[in-house]
Amino acid sequence: MRDRGFLERILARKREEVARLQEAMASVPDPRRRAVSHQIDRGDQTSFLRVLTTGPVPRIIAEVKRASPSKGALSPDLDPARQARLYQEGGARAVSVLTDEDFQGSLEDLREVALVVDLPVLRKDFIIHPLQLEETRRAGASAVLLIAALLSPWELGAMVEESLGMGLEPLVEVHTGEELEVALKTPARVIGINSRNLRTFHVDLAVVEKLAPLVPPDRVVVAESGISSREDVERLMAAGVKAFLVGEALVRAEDPGAKLRELMGHG
Repeated sequence: MRDRGFLERILARKREEVARLQEAMASVPDPRRRAVSHQIDRGDQTSFLRVLTTGPVPRIIAEVKRASPSKGALSPDLDPARQARLYQEGGARAVSVLTDEDFQGSLEDLREVALVVDLPVLRKDFIIHPLQLEETRRAGASAVLLIAALLSPWELGAMVEESLGMGLEPLVEVHTGEELEVALKTPARVIGINSRNLRTFHVDLAVVEKLAPLVPPDRVVVAESGISSREDVERLMAAGVKAFLVGEALVRAEDPGAKLRELMGHG
């Protein structure tokens, strides 16, 4: 499947969403104060960075998603809270929630997940503006996806700084060597290498194998997309990867917990 206008359309739609968000916030004198006052209290939730750097490997971020940009509908009737609980019981280190409305996600899905698990929660969306970071934190997330391909180098650096400043751990996603160079110039501590090209949707695990060794040891590498079997996990672990974001394989599984344990080598 090819769709070279995908990112351009995403950007146009997100700018419209941000404009509506700005209008909604215009009457609030101090949006940050409002964000804090309405924030879901996660208590002593373990940090996203810590769960990706401690404990046995592989460390899996299990994703809650009803649909995919490349595959369409995956599980339209999925119950986010139930799915997240199954992930926690199965040994996931964190939960990712796809909140983009075009892919049947929402911030409400994120809120539901944040309230039922003791794991760090990552918001996965197309984030381009600081107001989206504020609503992300308010909804209960402790981490946020930032896609290098959507932002200029200056914008990416500013969004990483903004995220860290409000207590959100940014996972900066890259697909090419050029994007990786830009990401490494920011203070982002977690680098996601996506084996799916967002312009062509082609998936190639070799992208992770090529880029992972270029990431300094003081950063955490997360392999994203195309991971569906224990063999895929072992292949990328051989390249030095210890953390993985897995969505489709778990959402499609009849028993998500069992599939998660299989990916981790426990059954």
